[in-house]
Amino acid sequence: MRAETESVVNEIKESLSLLRRHLDPDKARERLSALDREVEAPNFWNDTRRAQGVMRERQQIEASLSAYDRISRDLDDNVALLALGEEEGDESVVAEAEGALNKLRSEAHTREVEALLSGEADANDAYVEIHAGAGGTESQDWAQMLMRMYVRWAEAHDYKVEIMGEHYGEEAGIKSGTILVKGNNAYGWLKTESGVHRLVRISPFDSNARRHTSFASVSVYPAIDDTIDIEIDDKDVRIDTYRSSGAGGQHVNTTDSAVRITHIPTGIVVTCQNERSQHKNRATAWAMLRARLYEAELKRREEEAQAAAAAKSDIGFGHQIRSYVLQPYQLVKDLRTGVESTNPSAVLDGDLDRFIEAALAERIHADAKA
Repeated sequence: MRAETESVVNEIKESLSLLRRHLDPDKARERLSALDREVEAPNFWNDTRRAQGVMRERQQIEASLSAYDRISRDLDDNVALLALGEEEGDESVVAEAEGALNKLRSEAHTREVEALLSGEADANDAYVEIHAGAGGTESQDWAQMLMRMYVRWAEAHDYKVEIMGEHYGEEAGIKSGTILVKGNNAYGWLKTESGVHRLVRISPFDSNARRHTSFASVSVYPAIDDTIDIEIDDKDVRIDTYRSSGAGGQHVNTTDSAVRITHIPTGIVVTCQNERSQHKNRATAWAMLRARLYEAELKRREEEAQAAAAAKSDIGFGHQIRSYVLQPYQLVKDLRTGVESTNPSAVLDGDLDRFIEAALAERIHADAKA
């Protein structure tokens, strides 16, 4: 076995070791069996709230065990294949095994980071809210590019995506938009994406082909379920209805079906216009507001715990987290971790894992230090 390949195998083993310590497969299987017995009980769904919690825990344990078992099995299979190829002098078999091991290392590292997602809401679905900065059409086009980037990232990870609303710009792009990313650990993976994203490029809207800098802010907050109670006083909110903006269709731009809710004490504003029914949009907007207030509470607790030991997750326009330069050179750089990519096209097409994993590792380290 070549030294480089041996290093890859050792890295996979180290990741499996961490996963084993975190998961404890024997206890996890025992817990899964116990949960299965609960699910099979005839009165299981009598308590819907508790049943949902049990099903969520079962799904998480099952997914973690499945990933651990598959990585362990694939490691053994490809090490054996590599040994066979080397023994028979078949370079094509060796190359196939080495390629598979390199892919397995990447997945094992991802699972290693995922195993550390143990925050209160990390397992939840995630809302991703994007707002264009000052700069008119330029920033609005950039905001739409960011929304597409997160949709592509989510789809590549087999998450489901719902567009909750888009407020379109006059010429191009969006002034704001919100998507819901649905799947296990969606919020845990995306939570470090909150902040300001900066784009430098030759403007397609400038007839003089000058270089422009645009900004857009991203805010990520967890979707919450019925097991989490968020009390909202009716006198603390203002509800407005307006006509949806969009590409047309029955009721769009013809009825006041879109809903905007403003939480007066905090200034939090949520909007929803993805349904034709004002009633459905109102219910969704209320769910989004509860999620925003819950995220604000989580952030407050995190800041209290970390105090001055860790960086605050400010999402104001003064806090840039990532820079995307398309001209005069090609570079995406995370300003928190220093991680870079010289392939902005791939990043804007959803290739975000290296940035997300580095930011998560830094936050986990800061939490541990705090």
